[in-house]
Amino acid sequence: MVSEKKEASKIRSLGILTGGGDCPGLNAVIRAVVLTAERAGVRIQGIRNAYSGLVHNQFIDLDSSKVDHLLQYGGTILGSSNRDNPFEFMMTIDGERRPVDVSDTVISNFHNAGLDGLIAIGGDGTLQITHRLTQKGLPAICVPKTIDNDLLATDVTFGFDTAVGTATEAIDRLRTTAESHGRLMVVEVMGRNAGWIALFSGLAGGADVILLPEIPFTIEAIANDIRIDRSSGKNFSIIVVAEGAHLKDGEVVIQRMADDPTHPQRLGGIGNIVGHLLEEKTGYETRVTVLGHIQRGGTPSTYDRNLSTRFGVHAALTAIEGRFGHLVALQNGSITLVPMADAAQGQRLVSLDSDFIGVARSVGISFGDEN
Repeated sequence: MVSEKKEASKIRSLGILTGGGDCPGLNAVIRAVVLTAERAGVRIQGIRNAYSGLVHNQFIDLDSSKVDHLLQYGGTILGSSNRDNPFEFMMTIDGERRPVDVSDTVISNFHNAGLDGLIAIGGDGTLQITHRLTQKGLPAICVPKTIDNDLLATDVTFGFDTAVGTATEAIDRLRTTAESHGRLMVVEVMGRNAGWIALFSGLAGGADVILLPEIPFTIEAIANDIRIDRSSGKNFSIIVVAEGAHLKDGEVVIQRMADDPTHPQRLGGIGNIVGHLLEEKTGYETRVTVLGHIQRGGTPSTYDRNLSTRFGVHAALTAIEGRFGHLVALQNGSITLVPMADAAQGQRLVSLDSDFIGVARSVGISFGDEN
């Protein structure tokens, strides 16, 4: 088990990696870490392609000249991966592809690179992996990232605000064409287990129906709500669907299975199913738009740039002080540290008692649950 605090005077070099799916704000965190560490005389080594870089010794020296321009750029200059779990690292052995535990190699390569600590930026998967590595002696700090906004220990994750803005703009654009043709428009957004993107963008975009993973739905309930809207004179409907939403008597829709021991199921397709069933049930012409990875890309919003910078600065300062084993989190407007063991427990899902759910219902938005 890594000690919670390492003598600050011994911190000379830190590693940084980005894990999981990319999102706007990753480069801003990298920039903030490097600029903060450089002022303290601490060297930063970037690790390429998440934990795969520590398996294959893929490092890059980072300094202000390489990161100062990154604030407004999406993606990550280090590369990322959501399938390279060092405890189940996929390798081909004797012609057979199978997961192998290479965590000891990761720790050995970390020390051989002369690193005194690691800053790992990622979502729940990266957090859980990093926590397991700290239990084996790796001194590390995590920074929370995910457009899904589903990490329990922090009020908000960077990337979420930008993704919601992207989805809301798409809904705004689809609204005008839906009204012009009198159609049902189904918009599928990301959200495997948590429906925050669908909820926030649907509410902001004036959706008529929002379907969340947390609230199983029926096509009959949605069709009935659409008929009521039509009888009142409205000639179109916007239905926002999270990719993890599912019918009351069904399961999440799996698009395909991947060679990934951490998340083998690739979700997708619920939007097309909902669109087909609604057209069949109501007789109204229906179109489906799947936003997909467009939600991950592009320029980070002002909020995400500032939150990413705050996270990066506090992560760097905490590591320089030798205080490892924590997640840097936002709680009640302030940056705080949460023990990694606590942060790795559970997901932040949309509560049925959420004020946002209540507000949406009050303005007539349906969740397809006959409520």
